[in-house]
Amino acid sequence: MTPPQSYPLLETIDTPQQLRTLARSELRGLADELRRFIIHSVAETGGHLSSSLGTVELAIALHYVFNTPDDRLVWDVGHQGYPHKILTGRREAMAGIRQKGGISGFLKRSESEYDCFGAGHSSTSISAALGMSIAFARQGLPNRVAAIIGDGAMTAGMAYEALNHAGHVHSDLLVILNDNEMSISPNVGGMSNYLAKLLSGKLYSTMRESGKKVLSAMPPVAELARRAEEHMKGMVIPGTLFEELGFNYIGPVDGHDIDTLVTTLRNLYTLKGPQFLHVITKKGKGYKPAEDNPCAFHGVTPYNPDSGAMRNKPAQGKTYTQVFGEWLCDMAEADERLLGITPAMCEGSGMVEFARRFPARFFDVGIAEQHSITLAGGMACEGMKPVVAIYSTFLQRGYDQLVHDIALQNLPVLFAIDRAGIVGPDGATHDGVFDLSFLRCVPNMVIMAPADENECRLMLTTGFRHDGPSAVRYPRDAGPGVPAQNALDTLPIGKGIVCRKGRGLALLVFGSLLHEALRAAAEIDATVVNMRFVKPLDEALIDEIAEKHALLITIEENMIEGGAGSGVNEYLNSRGVDIPVINLGLPGRFGEHGKRRELLEECGLSAAGILRAASEALDRLRGGGLPARANSY
Repeated sequence: MTPPQSYPLLETIDTPQQLRTLARSELRGLADELRRFIIHSVAETGGHLSSSLGTVELAIALHYVFNTPDDRLVWDVGHQGYPHKILTGRREAMAGIRQKGGISGFLKRSESEYDCFGAGHSSTSISAALGMSIAFARQGLPNRVAAIIGDGAMTAGMAYEALNHAGHVHSDLLVILNDNEMSISPNVGGMSNYLAKLLSGKLYSTMRESGKKVLSAMPPVAELARRAEEHMKGMVIPGTLFEELGFNYIGPVDGHDIDTLVTTLRNLYTLKGPQFLHVITKKGKGYKPAEDNPCAFHGVTPYNPDSGAMRNKPAQGKTYTQVFGEWLCDMAEADERLLGITPAMCEGSGMVEFARRFPARFFDVGIAEQHSITLAGGMACEGMKPVVAIYSTFLQRGYDQLVHDIALQNLPVLFAIDRAGIVGPDGATHDGVFDLSFLRCVPNMVIMAPADENECRLMLTTGFRHDGPSAVRYPRDAGPGVPAQNALDTLPIGKGIVCRKGRGLALLVFGSLLHEALRAAAEIDATVVNMRFVKPLDEALIDEIAEKHALLITIEENMIEGGAGSGVNEYLNSRGVDIPVINLGLPGRFGEHGKRRELLEECGLSAAGILRAASEALDRLRGGGLPARANSY
């Protein structure tokens, strides 16, 4: 059993102002305590561990030097933000992180004045920080702004768009690259730390700017000096790209040397114009299981802090993600044209085995959702059959490419959309609750929503073999336990099935909530239809159901506005069918974080919630007398 932990320094820090009263010599001890606190806190709740362990010293140094919250720290995503949360008054609240009613696992403006910009998706920090810097300048305010971006986020084009603009407008902005995978340079050590202190200091910057003014009157000499400076810096630091974008590049520095970080940040704090600090950190720093396997400890369930072993979870069936991963390998065996693409979600999308078995046909493009989709379009143009495995919320970032590059050209690209519907602990930033709405209006799209594991496999094969764009959207959770058959069979496109015949009321279900609807229907003898296809709708089946029932209720795990139920409404209205329809789905607001089951119940999408809505609607109808068609089916 783990002995109780003691945090004598950390427990005195509830605000950055208190942190700034510590002697510089005490910061190393504070870092040790903060790291231990994160390890033991996340062991109880689960959450994002590796990245946060890597930013302990950086978070302390930033809050020690910057006058937060007046100065702004814009953390990219939030995976790396746990130390920041703990230092800004949320130490005790960490016990409820990512749980219903608790604090968010990401940065959230409504949660703290220190979270100056909310984010759950990556690569937004530089753009947001630049906007803040420009706003402060326009108001004549002296507030400083720093963006802290992880190296994975630097694969996104948006980060470079922001860097390019920042260099152009020459705002007072500090961009910190938290390079935690040695992806840019392994050049860390005493010499690079020394150079960082030197190049960020006043003497160097004064000489540099003064030299530019003197040499500006002698263009040939100025150009020679510029090239000589770039040559010297290029020999010892990999900053040429950032210098060309208009930044003063400093680094790389050891992100776990807190003395170097404080000195360098203090030097940079007073410099004008765009500054770029390259910091090398280690994911999982200070916790051996996470250091040895940072990917596995990126997002964790509760674990034993002594051994790193994950605690036993309740037994569950096969997840939809696992079904997709197995199907992908089987279809790749059957069709050599299949190519698998993912924007940095190999593990999360279930592609690890595919990547191992078919490495030449696997493409992880990094955090570049737009590129992943147009890349698939190019492949499809030349006879390949690309499958894009992507989270629902990440597909939002590539919507223009889906419309312009895929659907408009009617290219055969299959989108395997994971994390559709409510995702749970990650909350609103990752809830995939808009995809049915934004896909349904796109011409040429075939959109499917499986109700179980076997149906998911059938739909994936159907979409893959369809000669046009298609999407299969499925939730994060395990399926209801329907075994997926090994055969690569297809479904007739645009055809639903009646799963239960009842009287008066018909439940038209799109996807993952079918079994909840069946449980509710058994209580009131309602008909249940598994619609399967959101687009094209099974219009003939809707006509038949509408003719023999008094009331229709559509059910989906998507926003009601513009969703699958709206499609049913539109069709019935176009035919002039006079029948009441109730749409059940997610309410028109951003949700909270918590367990998926409890959030569905809160939205009225459990069996009990469906039964309650159906009973109330039937009572209202009975008050006016049910039509004759309600008596049998």
